[in-house]
Amino acid sequence: MARPQEFDTGDTLYKVLGIFWRKGYEATTMADVLRATGLSKSSLYGTFGGKRDLFLAAFDLYREDRERELNLVLGQGTAREAIERYFRLIIADAGRREFANGCMSINQAVELAPHDPDVRRRVQDDFNFMERAFVATIARGQDEGSVSTSKSPVDLAHLLMISFPGFQVMMRAEMGADWLERALGSLLSKLD
Repeated sequence: MARPQEFDTGDTLYKVLGIFWRKGYEATTMADVLRATGLSKSSLYGTFGGKRDLFLAAFDLYREDRERELNLVLGQGTAREAIERYFRLIIADAGRREFANGCMSINQAVELAPHDPDVRRRVQDDFNFMERAFVATIARGQDEGSVSTSKSPVDLAHLLMISFPGFQVMMRAEMGADWLERALGSLLSKLD
């Protein structure tokens, strides 16, 4: 008879997510995972499968959380305010230790997506979701008047999408708040 599970799956995934986010997939060892979770190999493998399955489950959790956050941020205030708020959160996060590793989707676009179709699909799905959210927000802004440009919402969303990883990289390069603020001003001016 199997022993009942004595740990919280969600809590375990968040612990594992932190390791994969900080170290990346390749550099994370199962010893790291066991140390962080306090679980035995049999409990971990019995619940999640191998390292790759565990990583994919943690990455999916990250993506779900980020989708909720993006919807929340883009749904508050005028569309232009919402877009600015979203990018300002990226800049604010630059100084917070828990976000020093940048966006996990961007990290995985570089680390695993080039040779792992499952990760590539997840990264693409993540970026496509984000782009659709930007398109809808820009269209809302044009309807309400907070985004005054008549440029295509799709074209503007492409610009925001390419800027998103750019801001993440510049944060990690420690370009500084003043540089990021000027860059954000330039980006937001495209909405006017």
